Amino acid sequence: MLVGTRGRPRHPDVLTPAEWQVVDAVRHGMRNREIAQRRGVSVDAVKFHVANAVRKLGLNRRAELRTWRGVPVDSSLRGQGGTEMVQLGAIGQIARLVSDIGTATEFYGGVLGLPHLYTFGDLAFFDCGGTRLFLRATDDRCEQSILYFRVADINVAYDELRERGVEFEAAPHLIHKHDDGVEEWMAFFPDPDGQLLAIMAQV
Repeated sequence: MLVGTRGRPRHPDVLTPAEWQVVDAVRHGMRNREIAQRRGVSVDAVKFHVANAVRKLGLNRRAELRTWRGVPVDSSLRGQGGTEMVQLGAIGQIARLVSDIGTATEFYGGVLGLPHLYTFGDLAFFDCGGTRLFLRATDDRCEQSILYFRVADINVAYDELRERGVEFEAAPHLIHKHDDGVEEWMAFFPDPDGQLLAIMAQV
């Protein structure tokens, strides 16, 4: 008689895919309730994943996830690294706040004719001649636009800019994985006036 093993097979990474998604959202500065709404799960489920991640990584509290530098085993970002002097590239993305994502998508795409790249929930992305326009629906219109600078290697850029005195809000983290496997990684930091800037890399 064959005796089967019980339970799920051990995951090959330090975190499960669901835990990675929640941890990346935490590193992006999202609260548990916002993460739950974006992922379509309960707040308790988010808290469960956060607690598991903190325990597995040997951290003491949720806040420490913001600066944890982990990368999934199957990420294209693994193995990158170099010693070249970091040079910020062209502006890769500009964020703009809108009151209604449907109306804004119709205006920027249908009226202005900007090529629509993709929409994800209350976020929409358009191409402006190589620079990406990022629209986000929100009731808070007091936030400033964010400039996103392209870099070849986000980990090298993160380390060197920190050596220059830049104080990042969190470690580089995965923002989105496209259907073709391309990953979007970002890390955010304030300028002297407290306005957000970001470095971004596609791998």
